[in-house]
Amino acid sequence: MEVYLTKWMTRYSRREGISHASLCEAIGRAEKGLIDADLGGGLIKQRVARAGKGRSGGYRTIIAYRRLGRAVFLYGFVKSERENIGPDELSSVSETGAVWLAASEARILRGVESGELEKIAYGSEKTEPHS
Repeated sequence: MEVYLTKWMTRYSRREGISHASLCEAIGRAEKGLIDADLGGGLIKQRVARAGKGRSGGYRTIIAYRRLGRAVFLYGFVKSERENIGPDELSSVSETGAVWLAASEARILRGVESGELEKIAYGSEKTEPHS
């Protein structure tokens, strides 16, 4: 499984102090079939714990997800600040997710090199919080 964050999600997770370990834990749950919401078109919504609040009072993340393949964190928000994303936002996120799920390995590599994506360690690789 390869796990990435879009440039927007990288900035958001740094600002909010969301660790890579927390993000990987959300993917681990998805890999076990524990998906909080299937939004269709390869998009899922997963909860991510917030320090001192747990998952239920934490963040909601929208992820382009292909089981045993690739996960790209696209968007995040605090549950207490908004219930959900609107239809226009969902449409935009869905388009972005479809692009990254369909992307070739070469395109993913260019995305990482250009800063469009950040690859994070997952599974047997060590997970680190943002520095």
